[in-house]
Amino acid sequence: MGIIAADVFITLDGVYQAPGRRDEDHEGDFAFGGWQAPWTEASIGESIMSSIERTDALLLGRRTYDIFSAYWPFQPAANPVAAKFAAIPKYVVSRTLEDPRWADTTVLPDAAAVGRLRDEFDEVHSWGSGQLLRSLLAEGFLDRLNLWMYPIALGTGKRLFDTGTVPVTFRPVQPAHVSDAGVMTLVFEPAGDVETGEVGADQA
Repeated sequence: MGIIAADVFITLDGVYQAPGRRDEDHEGDFAFGGWQAPWTEASIGESIMSSIERTDALLLGRRTYDIFSAYWPFQPAANPVAAKFAAIPKYVVSRTLEDPRWADTTVLPDAAAVGRLRDEFDEVHSWGSGQLLRSLLAEGFLDRLNLWMYPIALGTGKRLFDTGTVPVTFRPVQPAHVSDAGVMTLVFEPAGDVETGEVGADQA
């Protein structure tokens, strides 16, 4: 059985909105589109490409699909990301999209329909798509969470674990890597329900 992994660029205060370009997503009057760009460095680029190269199918929420499908098919074929995305099946979770414009795209009605992809591919990766990620958590279909955490806080924007997220604990599955600029690469897997207790004076 394969895995479903979520790949997310995120700030210290949990914002994942519009990391790549200024015009990527202005929803909510978001003014920091392209916040990831100043932190570009070789080791982070290699880490991101490693995740892309492992991808056998691309899974996106509707908003991210619209952004990706308006950009990646129009990039040069020599671009390794564009070439990879062109070569693999795409899946978008949407109740309203009827005629996807990106070649080799299949529309899934909801997150509950995503589970079967584990039987068809070794690694299915989503990018961004925070609402979809939260739905996958609720359905029990998220197997891995790959985060690139940038040392900035924006104070506004769409947050990954927003109100309504199913409570869950995570366990790290590999040591964190910190780049020279301070970008942290983190890999987690869901690890069950949240437990609570009390911290006594002898435990602090």
